Amino acid sequence: MMHRRRVLQSFVFVVFFVVVHYAHGDLSYSVQEELKRGSVIGNIAKDLGLDVGRLSARKARVDMEGNDRQYCGINLRSGDLFVAERIDREEHCGEKPSCVLKFDLLLENPLELHRLSLQVQDINDNAPVFPKDIIKLEITESADKGARYRINAAHDADIGKNSVESYILQQNAHFVFSIQTTSAGSKYGELVLDKELDREEQQEMKLLLTAVDGGSPQRSGTVVIHVIVLDANDNAPVFTQAVYTATLPENSALKTPIITISASDSDEGFNGEVTYEFSRLSDKSRKMFSLDQKTGEIIVTGDIDFEEGSKYEVIVEAKDGYGLTSEAIVIIDITDLNDNAPVIYLKSLNSPIPENVSPGTEVGIINVQDRDSENNRQVRCSIQQNAPFKLVPSIKNYYSLVTTGQLDRELVSDYNITITATDEGSPPLSSSKTVQLSVADINDNPPVFEEQSYSASVSENNKPGSTLCSVTARDPDWRQNGTVIYSLLAGEVNGAPVSSYLSVNGDTGVIHAVRSFDYEQFRSFKVHVMARDNGSPPLSSNVTVSVFISDVNDNSPQILYPAPEGNSFMTELVPKAAHGGSLVSKVIAVDADSGQNAWLSYHIVKSTDPGLFTIGLHSGEIRTQRDISESDSMKQNLIVSVKDNGQPSLSATCSMYLLISDNLAEVPELKDISYDEKNSKLTSYLIIALVSVSTFFLTFIIIILGVRFCRRRKPRLLFDGAVAIPSAYLPPNYADVDGTGTLRSTYNYDAYLTTGSRTSDFKFVTSYNDNTLPADQTLRKSPSDFAEVFGDCDRSPEVD
Repeated sequence: MMHRRRVLQSFVFVVFFVVVHYAHGDLSYSVQEELKRGSVIGNIAKDLGLDVGRLSARKARVDMEGNDRQYCGINLRSGDLFVAERIDREEHCGEKPSCVLKFDLLLENPLELHRLSLQVQDINDNAPVFPKDIIKLEITESADKGARYRINAAHDADIGKNSVESYILQQNAHFVFSIQTTSAGSKYGELVLDKELDREEQQEMKLLLTAVDGGSPQRSGTVVIHVIVLDANDNAPVFTQAVYTATLPENSALKTPIITISASDSDEGFNGEVTYEFSRLSDKSRKMFSLDQKTGEIIVTGDIDFEEGSKYEVIVEAKDGYGLTSEAIVIIDITDLNDNAPVIYLKSLNSPIPENVSPGTEVGIINVQDRDSENNRQVRCSIQQNAPFKLVPSIKNYYSLVTTGQLDRELVSDYNITITATDEGSPPLSSSKTVQLSVADINDNPPVFEEQSYSASVSENNKPGSTLCSVTARDPDWRQNGTVIYSLLAGEVNGAPVSSYLSVNGDTGVIHAVRSFDYEQFRSFKVHVMARDNGSPPLSSNVTVSVFISDVNDNSPQILYPAPEGNSFMTELVPKAAHGGSLVSKVIAVDADSGQNAWLSYHIVKSTDPGLFTIGLHSGEIRTQRDISESDSMKQNLIVSVKDNGQPSLSATCSMYLLISDNLAEVPELKDISYDEKNSKLTSYLIIALVSVSTFFLTFIIIILGVRFCRRRKPRLLFDGAVAIPSAYLPPNYADVDGTGTLRSTYNYDAYLTTGSRTSDFKFVTSYNDNTLPADQTLRKSPSDFAEVFGDCDRSPEVD
């Protein structure tokens, strides 16, 4: 219950003392002194029509003019102006009847300044205080009734009704107390003799005088008046001037004379001896001035500062030997010297600032104050010329620090801006303040590769995961804006995704092979690598990486003719009249490799008659070395080896069967040329079955064909297999290069040979070479025709 009552009383109290009004656009509040910290004075957001939600963003704050202490604060969430520190009216305004504290209400974005006046109302927080604890009065016993004796008034730091209002004198038989008011309006007291004194009856008395103020609750102060009864002293001291004035420069040295006051007393002897003392003096003045009691000279005893006080008024009392007094006023004017350098306050600073801010952007607010007066407080501000900033005068003594050009963090990342303020005093004083301003990075630079393009060479059959090359890109931006990540751009190589061939390390840019490459599939390809930073939005650049695959001798020669199949073998018919150098046949081979790995050479590794046939080293043409004689074996078997020129060399072999005969009649039987051991038995079974089933149907055809063939006497191509060598048959990836082992364009081979159906079609080799044997007939015969035609074969000699 007590807590609720206190809260209610505080609320009523706050409502009572706060008064708000506008004066020429400025905001004024009235508040009592000595409020507790946190007491609400008013709501500036409501009174100025400001958006409460924007107070924090606009950095609203209250600064007191010429004072660094924060007496008031702003609640940025509610907009309330509250007491931040104890406010003592007497400390700020002394005895001035009106006490107004000036504040600057500052808001940013945009810069906005409001003058805030705080009228501090006095409360009764000071009791009256007499200059002395004991006042000694020496009064002659001959003093008449009604004689008045001035008593130094009590001093109360409060003003108005809270100052001294009345005096109460202790009850006694001789004196009453009377309050008087001077022409200036100040009050003092007089001790009035109401009944004559009798020294013989009472030589002294002590009276208690109480000064009471008019505040609520009342406060009081007391002094003891010690009255000593003496003989008569009827003349009080008289000052030469009622008001003394003096001028004193600030910063005057200690013991500097200010002025000398003088008073005279018409009495003689002890009654005419005059002494001086301050009648009423504030604590502040008591520390700065001293009065010589005998000479009346006032000297400096403390620091004189114009900024602390420009004028002092003191009351000096002259007293004779027996206590008669009079007063005079001394006014001391302090003259200003240019002894205060300007002070630079950094009120706001946006640091760091983005490097992409436009010229003219406000980055800070500067306030400059000089405690001197008049020309001594006129200030000019400047900054060094080598920075892209300038000071723009704003409101009152405020300056905006704005940019004058484009910032680039990659060139300058931090600025030390020196601000110099110089006043116009004589001699001028100046001060400097260095403001550190950082430039925040903006992702304005894409990564740049060190080279315009990259190339890598790799041998085929490389190991997956092997390193091909490395790409490097630089980004001058900072932190994540300068962090480079590498990746492969989507694409295809030979119809497959590029990621199935290469990979790139995202951090280092090292490119690795994902698979083993085959030179025979493709010899080079290009990929695109992207370097991207981590900025927002991210920036990137691309570079082309060319990968060249070098050949390795990993392919053996491939023999196209004679056919390498194991189910058949080739037989060539060689006329007996063939001369030395005649073309008999040709071995055709290719190599999928390239360069010297594809240079082929042909060698006869085994033959029935080593001196009869020779083969071209690079052409593969089989020719007779000499004329054929009767003693040469009819059946010739050649084994040919084809080698490439790689390291190590790879090779392939084939068999070539040759029959030396002018016609088929000279051949007794064909079955002596047996199949290779590896021939398929299944083929033989199928042939036998086919012959058996077809014998009846083919008999008639064979007879007709036999008669037909008997009329012809021409050489035949003997066979026991199926061969087909079209003239245009070459693998698509092989080129017919002269001298590398492929078929020369001057020869044309067409042959269609079968034995499975007991019929055969073949065309003899056609050559445009004069040394080639002429043969251009097509033979179609059945087995019976062969039997009839070759009936005379028994009479021919058999050639081994």
